[in-house]
Order: sequence, then structure tokens, then C-alpha cells
Amino acid sequence: MAEDFTDDTLLLVDPDLDFLDWATQHLAANKLQILRCDNAASALEVVKKHPIGVVVAAINLQPFDGMELLRRVLQQNPEALVILTAGFPSTGQIIEATQHGAHDVLRKESLAFELRPVVESALQTLDARRSANHPPDELPTCDGRVKMIGASRALQEVFKRVGRVARTDAPVLIIGESGTGKELVAKALHEYSPRRHKEMTTINCGAIPENLLESELFGHEKGAFTGAFARREGRFEQADGSTLFLDEIGDMPLIIQMKLLRVLQDGSFSRVGGNDTITSDARIIAATHKNLSDEVSAGRFREDLYYRLNVVEIRIPPLRDRLDDVPLLAEFFLQRITQKNGLARIRLTAEAIDALQSHSWPGNVRELENTLARACALTASNILLPADIPLSTAPGKSPALIAAAVDQLLNIAPAGQDVLVWAAYEIAGRVVEHAHGDFKEASSVLNLSVAELRKILSRKN
Repeated sequence: MAEDFTDDTLLLVDPDLDFLDWATQHLAANKLQILRCDNAASALEVVKKHPIGVVVAAINLQPFDGMELLRRVLQQNPEALVILTAGFPSTGQIIEATQHGAHDVLRKESLAFELRPVVESALQTLDARRSANHPPDELPTCDGRVKMIGASRALQEVFKRVGRVARTDAPVLIIGESGTGKELVAKALHEYSPRRHKEMTTINCGAIPENLLESELFGHEKGAFTGAFARREGRFEQADGSTLFLDEIGDMPLIIQMKLLRVLQDGSFSRVGGNDTITSDARIIAATHKNLSDEVSAGRFREDLYYRLNVVEIRIPPLRDRLDDVPLLAEFFLQRITQKNGLARIRLTAEAIDALQSHSWPGNVRELENTLARACALTASNILLPADIPLSTAPGKSPALIAAAVDQLLNIAPAGQDVLVWAAYEIAGRVVEHAHGDFKEASSVLNLSVAELRKILSRKN
């Protein structure tokens, strides 16, 4: 293997001289420069004098054990990769070694099978580290007020629209898939507006039960309902002179939509259980992952409210449509994750970045952040290879699962019907359901036009 790694040096540390002889011979095919020590003190002196890349050390060492050697080696050379070995490493030893940065922990009885591949993996990591891309430390697309990352043309258009409308009081409707950053756009609109001296008020219309949503929005008087022990201000009162962000407005019940429309018309309302008229000068920003035009057509959203909210529309592109932003986003998230958890800087290889840019990211930016957080939590190195990144895969791509699904469809297909027409109808209907009635999103998933999708749904036998 390993002509690529002739400049790397491997240090073997073990009190068993026979093991040192065997390991030296076993790894000699890698054409490594191999150094040997039989105690921890000598090993540490070697590390201080030589640029050691990989250390394979027993946990049972003198005058201090392999755990302490691990800590001292990484203190001396944070770039070194340390592999610890023991006859039967305990659970505690494995956890402690991993916490302190060990590349791996191996049982001695398995070294005949595992030592060479684990050492080769460590050498590949060193090689990847040398060739890793280093994104700029400064991210010019991210400023102090709003953490919006992206240099793609699609996102730049979003920034421009935010700049044009932020200083007005026009209602804004933000549309985008889950995880695209709708709340960040709302915060940008507020932070660049004359209302930024007061904090933006936010309410998720889809996360609050219908019987509580009215009180959350408009407040209530003492005794208005069971549990109303005192008067309470609603979000409209709290947002007076500021911005009210109505997240997931498409999930708002129709009866609350009607009451919201009245407030938008004249800025006045009454608390639940009260008679006093209250006014609020709140700038309204709403957001949804749904297609509100389709919701209006389906009778689930009031047309008059839709036009009240949709004075200015901002559409946020999904991450799959701006893959050029993935490296910038990844670097930003890695910096934030490592700083938050007190970790050393973690970097991506060029191959890892390619893997990220090849993924479709159905969960958008939120999925990217969670993926990198998992990778940072599980990695034993400060460099991420493609194999270290837990990208989600579509289970439907498994041939066995496809065959099972087809068999199940054939078994449940109604007798006397065109099976293909029926199956197309059922599949299309399920995708529309998962897209919460958004025909544009469903047609994109099915790789069809909206017209073709509607035609399929109209042809049920």
C-alpha cells in the first residue's frame, strides 16, 4: 500500500518485545519508517524529537499508562493519531480514550486482522489532512446582525429583496420548504428595518392548539376561560411598534384566520373575554412551507387573508438548488459546532465537500447542520472524510424494498381496474399528502409538471 505514505513515521510502544518484533514485520509492507519503544517515557521523548504521524501504544505501560501517554502525545502534537491496544479494554477505557482523542482502541487478540487496516486508515487520514481544502476563516456573506450564509445567485436575490422591503411596513410572505431558513429571513427583515430597536415577536401558528392560539395572538382577560387567572397580553400587543412574525401561517385554523384578517384591516382587536378595543402598530411577516394558492383553492385558507399577507413575496430556494453554498454553510456550521463544544477545529477534505454537494438535502440547511453535528460528535479526528459523514439515503433505492413494495401493490390492487392507473393515482396522492397539499412540491418529487400530476389524480378508475 503505501507508497503515498513514505514520509510518515509510525511509533510502536509496548512492553512486550515479541509483540514489537511481530508488529514491525506485520506493518513493514507499508514501507513505513517504524520506531519502537518499550515504555511510555521513552515514547514521549521520541514524539518530542520526531514528527510522528501515528502512534500504536499499549494501555498497560510504565512509568505511566497509555491513557496518560495519549494525553501527552496530543498535547505535544495535536495532529498525531494515537491507536491504543489492550488485552481486553474495558468499556470505561474505550470511552475515556475516545473522549481524549484516540483514533481507535483495539483488542490485542484481533490485531492480526485489524492492526494493518486501522493503521492504513490513519495514514489515509493524515494524507487527506495534508490535501484538505482550507475555506477562508472569514465568511463575507455572514454579518453580525443576521446569520444568513450563501454566495449563490439564488440566495443573493433573496438578500436583494430583503434590502428593498426591509425599510417599509409592507406585509411580507416568506415561502420555502422546511429547513430553508424562513425565520432567518424574517429576522433579517426586522434587523434592517426602522423597528429593530424593539425585539421581534414570533409565534408558530402550527404548534399551538386552536383553542389557545386566539389567546396567544390577542391576549385574554382574567376569567375569560378555565385557567385564565390573570389578564395576559397577546403577541399583537407585545409587537406594538415592532415586528410580528407569524410562522407556518398555512397551518392556522380558518376561524382564527377570520379574526386575524380583521386585525390586519384596521389594526384593532379585543382580548379574549374583553370588550375594550386595543390597537397595535405591528409590522406583519408571515411564513409557510405550503403553497397558499393551492390552500385557497382547497378551501383551507381564506383568499382575502392571502392577499393581505402576500403584499411582498420572498421565496427561499431549497438547498438542492444552491449547492454552491454548501461549502460556505459547512464551514460556518463546523466553526459554530466546534466552538460551542470546545473542540479543536475540524475540517473537510475536498472529497468530503464533493460528497456534501452530491447530496439532495431533502431537509435543506437544517439537515446539513444536523449531519455535520453528528459527524463532529462521532469523529476521532479533526479531519472529515466522506466515510465520516452520515448522509441519509433513500430506503426506496434498495432493490429488495422495491420488489417488496411492488408485490404489495399488486396484492392490494382492486380487481377489474387498470393496475398502473390505480398505482399511479395512489402514489401521486400519497406524495401530495406528504407535501401537505403543495402540488408544486409534490410534482417536483415525482419529476412531473403540476398539470401532469393533476391529470393523474383525475384518472382514478
